[in-house]
Amino acid sequence: MSPHHLRFQQPPGVRGHRRSDVDHRVAIRSPLLDEFRMNRSKKWELRDMMGHVVEFSGDQHGSRFIQQKLETATSEERQLIFDEIVPQNALQLIQDVFGNYVIQKLFEHGTQIQKTILASTMEGHILPLSLQMYGCRVVQKAVEYILPEQQSTLVQELEASVIRCVKDANGNHVIQKLIERVPPERLAFLKAFKGNVYDLATHPYGCRVLQRCFEHLPEEYTRPLIDELHKHVNHLMQDQFGNYVVQFVLEHGKPEDRAIVVSKLRGQMLHMARHKFASNVCEKALTTADPESRRFLIEEIMTPRQDGVSPILTMMKDQFANYVLQRALSVVEGDQREALAAKVRPQLTNMRRYSSAYSKHLVAIERLLERCSPSASGEVTPKENAGTPTMSETLSSRQS
Repeated sequence: MSPHHLRFQQPPGVRGHRRSDVDHRVAIRSPLLDEFRMNRSKKWELRDMMGHVVEFSGDQHGSRFIQQKLETATSEERQLIFDEIVPQNALQLIQDVFGNYVIQKLFEHGTQIQKTILASTMEGHILPLSLQMYGCRVVQKAVEYILPEQQSTLVQELEASVIRCVKDANGNHVIQKLIERVPPERLAFLKAFKGNVYDLATHPYGCRVLQRCFEHLPEEYTRPLIDELHKHVNHLMQDQFGNYVVQFVLEHGKPEDRAIVVSKLRGQMLHMARHKFASNVCEKALTTADPESRRFLIEEIMTPRQDGVSPILTMMKDQFANYVLQRALSVVEGDQREALAAKVRPQLTNMRRYSSAYSKHLVAIERLLERCSPSASGEVTPKENAGTPTMSETLSSRQS
């Protein structure tokens, strides 16, 4: 989409661009900006555009030029740029498709006094800016460079609307940045997450915010959230977003929390392995469980059901469970390794003999079996691309 068709959301009392404004500014370029765009052979300097800094900042090429120059500008040059933007034009540029990058550079390269003054122009508008496509980027940058007192002011403005921010495509990034950068005792909005863990974990943006909490906050803040999560683990495993939160606990949580999640899989391995999203959790559990728990999980998929049907055969045929079987073959240890291989081999032979649907995942299983043979040397490694997705992703290719 052309930047001239982007819609600018204007917080109450905030000066910004509507679509017509963006289109209009092309028609009313100053002769200086026109010359800048046309005459690239001239050696332009920041002083050449004094009096036109705001216009240049809102232009694609002018903005890029100012950004580059601010990185090496003298303190006097930065002050001249700053004085043309702040305070009158700061909010306008913060929300601008090109201007927001200039504001970010002022936070990166300005003096602490300049950063404080610049951030003060945003006060009273933090919520609408956090929800705006370009403003949210500037708010995140401000969090990195302002002093703790101003960070607290920013947090206070978002406190009453934190759940709204968490569930917003732009606002969630601001909340994540605050969790990463601000001391937890200053994050008063954290109390709003209690009682809402299931709701957040099953939300495409909320699940990311929860993971940042578990990653960056100390135990006293995360324990109530994790305890609440344990109450919903069975359902979260099967949710398209919740499964990532459960995987995060398996990979980064305390041993006791990992053990609780693994215990929820006991007796349900086949069912969960065949589920589009829970299969990812099964794989992660096989990878992260302690040796004894892993042995129990693998034993479960080796044991025939009451009707005599082999879980292994069912898993080999299933589009999701076959990945769990591959993972089991890649992590199984000791005498259980050959026992599992002995149960898989005849099933694989029968499928090759009687089925025309000899798919790539059966080839992968066959290769893993070769490594499981007593004569094979070296460690068994997971099949490439058969692992669970990274936690920063929202959906894996398997889940699309």
